[in-house]
Amino acid sequence: MELRHLRYFSAVAETRHFGRAAERLHMAQPALSQSIRQLEAELGTPLFVRTTRQVRLTPAGEFLQAEATRILAAVEDSARGVRRIAEGRQGLVRIAFTGSAAHTQLPRVARVIKRVLPRLALEIHADLLTPAQVDGLIDGSLDLGVLRPPMATREGLRLRTIASEPLVLAVAADHRLATEPVISMTDLRTEPFVLFAGNSSAVNEAVLRSCHEAGFVPHREHEAAGISVQLPLVAAGLGIALVPGSVRAAPLAGVAFRDVTDAATVDLALAWRADESNPAVLAILDALDAPGVFSASPVPTPSEVNR
Repeated sequence: MELRHLRYFSAVAETRHFGRAAERLHMAQPALSQSIRQLEAELGTPLFVRTTRQVRLTPAGEFLQAEATRILAAVEDSARGVRRIAEGRQGLVRIAFTGSAAHTQLPRVARVIKRVLPRLALEIHADLLTPAQVDGLIDGSLDLGVLRPPMATREGLRLRTIASEPLVLAVAADHRLATEPVISMTDLRTEPFVLFAGNSSAVNEAVLRSCHEAGFVPHREHEAAGISVQLPLVAAGLGIALVPGSVRAAPLAGVAFRDVTDAATVDLALAWRADESNPAVLAILDALDAPGVFSASPVPTPSEVNR
């Protein structure tokens, strides 16, 4: 049994008239009648009772009409799904966010995708540091990354800078600097620092650069695997930290954030494979490239945050 036979049969079953069914199908009536006879012969039973005045379904025909309606609807749904996937409007995309970027960029990115590509499913990996994202993009376990350049390796990857944010000071709420009106890097010369673990952190590089330009090397008191560990160490009074300004979007009890007049800035970039061919990923890149998606500053101002 071929799909065309089911379509021919359905047209006759719905119209109860071979002539009108042939017109709907844009085919000659004799050819339609022959196809129905072939279908009946294949199934071994009549599907219609034909008289000079009417065409009606046999019990077998009534059963086949219900089955044909279900089968043809499923085929059409499948075809639509294939077209949506080919056009990048359906599928699964795995996207990662580094540290504090999840607080500001994840809602922004997810809302754009939900609005423009509502049938896409997202697998979110939050608080994933840049080196791990680079590995995931290269080995194919991630499709998109929101990370902080520069990276240890960029071979085979493309980057689009989406934000630049200043480093801000994170201190315990009872620290002497928590209420200072103006803070510069030299004020941090004797402070113990909580830095990120590893040697490939873009934030660490910006912190070290800021300290070097102020004439000192920071004392590394503690190391943290991510922002979710770094801030509690600060709240405990075990050190201070210079963190991207977007951290202010998710304040932590016991931590105060202060502007630093001469601290460096850190960039945030969208990363993907240079040879990417997944239509869903390419559709997201197009959606996120629209004017206004990343133009507004992702960093809350001090007045927007209850410090």
